[in-house]
Amino acid sequence: MMPRPDDAARPSALAHALRTWPPAAWDWFREFTTASPARFAVGVYIILIALFTALLSLPAAAADGVRTPFVDAVFTAISTVCVTGLSTVDMATHWSAFGRVIIYIGVNVGALGVLTLASILGLVISKRLGLRAKLMAASDTNPLRAHGGPVNEGQTVRLGEVGPLLATIAVSTLIIEAGLAVLMYPSLVIGGVDPLRALWEAPYYAAMSFTNTGFAPNPGGLEPFQHDYFFLTVMMAGVFLGSIGFPVIYTLARQRWHVRQWSLHAKLTIITTVLLFVIGAAVFLALEFDNPKTFGDRDAWDTLYQSFFLSAMTRSGGFSTIDIGSLHGSSLIVGSMLMFVGGGSASTAGGIKVTTLAVLALAVWSEAKGRPSVQAFGRRIPSDVQRVALSVVAWGATLVSVSTVTIAQITQAPVVDVLFDVISAFATVGLSSGLTEGMPDLAKYVMAATMLMGRVGTVTLAAAVAATSRSQLYALPVERPIVG
Repeated sequence: MMPRPDDAARPSALAHALRTWPPAAWDWFREFTTASPARFAVGVYIILIALFTALLSLPAAAADGVRTPFVDAVFTAISTVCVTGLSTVDMATHWSAFGRVIIYIGVNVGALGVLTLASILGLVISKRLGLRAKLMAASDTNPLRAHGGPVNEGQTVRLGEVGPLLATIAVSTLIIEAGLAVLMYPSLVIGGVDPLRALWEAPYYAAMSFTNTGFAPNPGGLEPFQHDYFFLTVMMAGVFLGSIGFPVIYTLARQRWHVRQWSLHAKLTIITTVLLFVIGAAVFLALEFDNPKTFGDRDAWDTLYQSFFLSAMTRSGGFSTIDIGSLHGSSLIVGSMLMFVGGGSASTAGGIKVTTLAVLALAVWSEAKGRPSVQAFGRRIPSDVQRVALSVVAWGATLVSVSTVTIAQITQAPVVDVLFDVISAFATVGLSSGLTEGMPDLAKYVMAATMLMGRVGTVTLAAAVAATSRSQLYALPVERPIVG
């Protein structure tokens, strides 16, 4: 039967469904996805987690061809998309080649940030960025922009620089991961990995180090490479580049060694990162040099090197050459402190971020010196940035406290082990005292929620705090409560 002439003009079923969508529901959806980039990011994260959970639940994703239990699939999906690295299954043996490819894609998507990735795809497809796309991408580089309101253009990355920044993110990710893979390949072969297998293990390790995830594709993790200092150094370099953040990489790409022209954000990020790296290594060396289960049976050079490696990985890397559960309790506390701080803003690392710590430290120092404002490198840090920093720390401490108490009650495990794993989840680090893999299902769900809120919660909270900043044309009477 020949189609009638007016059939082509008839709307498709999809168009008809969209047209007949309930107005209230459609308005709510449009408001949810366009009113706030931060809210949109949370929604996209949830969709991605659902997608990767479904993929990892497929029998083809498991090495034995048996469907992975839902709790383990959703935990791995969240750990992947949030670039955490914690796992409830053996990552080296549980997943098939298909499952590893899904995880590899997931960590790269999660590392770029959903708003940045969406903006990059839009730039590739349309060859241009609209104002809303620029605001969305900028909110990934600075939470103060995420509410969509007016923002001082002196902050970190201007809207006019969003396009070049996105290009820097895409190109630097490809170049850095490719370079890391090339450097790692010989060490993998020398370490006993089959040359053909090393062709995919090298990019896998490169992605896991740059994204600060910490999944290892081979049984035993880094144990075969614990004395390969070149391999471990390359891995530390990848973790460092991933943890400083894309705005800092963008600044370094433009200004290179002209330190005076670096942004205040870049200066604070690099200085604080290096200080924590050195201080953390010194503390681990002092606490663990005589521990026979960790560094006690190693020579002086190896002990020193492994202390620096542990310091780098507790910041956000997630890899380890020793059994974390064998560390002294004091070292677990120090590691928890380093993990809580995390890496740089708009990076693949988690935590409250090093710039948050730097701003609060500068505020304390300014108060001690009696200065009327917080200053650094000839610049004044406004009060709204200090307010966001305090809010992020308060949010992080509250989330860690609630999760620690809840999981400690469920598992009845030592609190120091629970605290370490909870902070590792919140800060998306991936190190574990050995508690996570054997937890009851209910505790796994709590830990998974902690990972998700740790990844997107600080940005959302910072955006909400920034959004509440509004001008006030009057002042209330002053009264000073007693503090301290």
